[in-house]
Amino acid sequence: MPLENVVEAYDLTKTFGNIKAVDGVSFRVRRGEIYGLLGPNGAGKTTTIRMIIGIITPDKGEAYIMGYNVHKEPVKARSFIGVVPEISNPYVDLTVWENLMLIGGIYCVPKEVRVRRAEKLLKMLGMYEDRNRKVKALSKGMRRRLLLAMALISDPDILFLDEPTSGLDVISARIIRSLLLKLKKRGKTIILTTHNIDEAGMLCDRVAVMNRGRIIAMGTPEELKIKFGKYTRILLCFNKEVDVELVKKHFDSYETIIQGRRLIIICKLRDIEEVLDQILRIVRTC
Repeated sequence: MPLENVVEAYDLTKTFGNIKAVDGVSFRVRRGEIYGLLGPNGAGKTTTIRMIIGIITPDKGEAYIMGYNVHKEPVKARSFIGVVPEISNPYVDLTVWENLMLIGGIYCVPKEVRVRRAEKLLKMLGMYEDRNRKVKALSKGMRRRLLLAMALISDPDILFLDEPTSGLDVISARIIRSLLLKLKKRGKTIILTTHNIDEAGMLCDRVAVMNRGRIIAMGTPEELKIKFGKYTRILLCFNKEVDVELVKKHFDSYETIIQGRRLIIICKLRDIEEVLDQILRIVRTC
């Protein structure tokens, strides 16, 4: 019977100097789903992915791919995956086609299979007519599409993508998202990181929301919208340190976050008018 959970992370923790980049992250990814790690830059998403694919050794915790411990059986674990990092380049002095043939050869893909897959992938990614162009002549969006093709040339069961559409033109982003959904229909498992909540909603079956190295919420996009969509944040900036006593006096019934001269008030949407009225009253008395 095939494994239901094909990627598993248990209590992954990583510290760089005095900074805890990832703090006790655990989740499981089911076969055939698109799973997203959503959060701002610096949330720990990329470090988490790097620990799972074996590039970084965790200080604590374990990761498994297809049941294999990534750090004890790295060769077996990595044989199932393809990876598209956020910052990487194909070989710039080679053509698009030469890059695909080279990577396919490294993965020991037979030449006739390599050629067939390369043609299909380039057509799906809108790059077949550019197959003889050197990479150094390509745009950022086209290079990212080529990286995706290179990750797929070995036909991996699981695909990891770090910010797959970040900074790309609209056409490249649309092509990549469309291909990811097609891969899901073919039964591929996809794990991606993104800071784009709309992208997570479009692509992902389930999402783990990360902040400051921790998972703070997990669920389907619909579940997370229901859970967090009823709340809003109001950010106030002052010209001096926030008065803690003032906050306690006027906003004690709401969740507040004080960050130096910044005050964040978290309230339900139905209470927003009351909070704004209270803010105006304080401003008038200052």
